[in-house]
Amino acid sequence: MTEIGDGELLRRVGRGDRRAFEAFYARHAPWLSLRLRRRCRDPELARELLQETFLAVWRAGGGYRGDGEVVGWVWSIAVRRLIDAGRREQVRPQTVELPDETLLTWSPSAEEEAMTDTYDARLEVALRGLAPELRAVLQATVLDGLTVREAAVVLGLPEGTVKTRALRARRALRAALS
Repeated sequence: MTEIGDGELLRRVGRGDRRAFEAFYARHAPWLSLRLRRRCRDPELARELLQETFLAVWRAGGGYRGDGEVVGWVWSIAVRRLIDAGRREQVRPQTVELPDETLLTWSPSAEEEAMTDTYDARLEVALRGLAPELRAVLQATVLDGLTVREAAVVLGLPEGTVKTRALRARRALRAALS
């Protein structure tokens, strides 16, 4: 099935074709695994996120509309899973073991939570104030972690345009947050 395009593989996956899913997995799992390991630094979490991403592809493969690159679609699924995992980790108290085997539980203080909410609110307002084309580039390059080349492919723009918009977006955010 290696000669079949990604779009066709996803249509077949949507119809429950296990061989198409295996071919799609073999084609995309290596690069996705590498990217996830670079983003989360926990190998076990990266494996879990890879599994969750391909489970979502299996469930939603037939829903792929065909607009944009399949790579961008798969990465956006993985990034949403990564963000969800980060949110779960922030909420979960952390346990610290002391030398005498006493366990302490740590959770964020009220001040830390209040400051996070304030910072997040300011950032959210600043992001909403960006022009949609600047916000899209910022999301692709910063939040999704795509390189300029990958963002250009996903967004359907020349690389130079992606670089220029990223620079303009950063300047606008810096001005809004200072």
